[in-house]
Amino acid sequence: MKLENLEQLTTEGKNESTRDLDRMSARGIVQLMNDEDKKVPYAVERVLDEVSEAVELIVAAMERGGRLFYFGAGTSGRLGILDASECPPTFGTDPELVQGVIAGGQSAMIRAVEGAEDSVELGQEDVRKYGVTDRDVVVGIAASGRTPYVLGVLKEAQEIGARTIALSCNQPSFINKGVDVAINVVVGPEVLTGSTRLKAGTAQKLVLNMLTTATMIRLGKVYGNLMVNVQATNQKLKERVKRIVMEVTGVSYSEAERLAEQAKGDAKTAILMKLTGTSREEAVQMLQLANGRIREALSKYS
Repeated sequence: MKLENLEQLTTEGKNESTRDLDRMSARGIVQLMNDEDKKVPYAVERVLDEVSEAVELIVAAMERGGRLFYFGAGTSGRLGILDASECPPTFGTDPELVQGVIAGGQSAMIRAVEGAEDSVELGQEDVRKYGVTDRDVVVGIAASGRTPYVLGVLKEAQEIGARTIALSCNQPSFINKGVDVAINVVVGPEVLTGSTRLKAGTAQKLVLNMLTTATMIRLGKVYGNLMVNVQATNQKLKERVKRIVMEVTGVSYSEAERLAEQAKGDAKTAILMKLTGTSREEAVQMLQLANGRIREALSKYS
């Protein structure tokens, strides 16, 4: 298949059920869109083995000091940046740990940069620019599975020795070549022909949610189903820390507030202080010895 043969791509196909889209009522349009969107989770379900394989790959890399990079163009690039930017407040990670890169640079987040996605060389340059190493994992995101920028990214990352993952909404997909894990979520033709910000974008968002959330859970940044690594950077998050401490330890609001203050806003430290009767310094040391995992720290203490 040549790159220019777009009509052969599932994401560029015509959806027979939406041929009269411009003649429909607002209610009819949104009903049809909702019907199509219902297909997305089932498409994601079919690739869960590949998604879990990708998670294990990312976890292993991070345990060795590696980072996760998302590279994409247009909607795909924006979704990668969105997912990466949510990791620090949700999981207390360093902003360098998960990074999103969009073809054309940060200005492309708001306004399309013409031609950026068509350059293999730009993709290769961005991999070098962001300092990707052989310890890192690079995810190339392209709904079409053939974006030249992403092809360049994955080629350069492989030459450096980084582990690579391809995320597309077509099968077969050009960007699968040589990658460690290929995730192809085939959601079918869009309601609006070729508008991959719709079902394809939703599918990509669901997969990206899984990659980072499952990775952070496996790395011990979650206790039960609680975001114990959350950073108390605003009033809402400060209150969340208190609620987490209350739920895990069973203390009152006022006691949780006191513990949170003593722990300098760190929920995991506050929890360990209460459950083990230790000081902040001792709790911090326990967490360090347990690689930040509360359960492991408790098991060692007992």
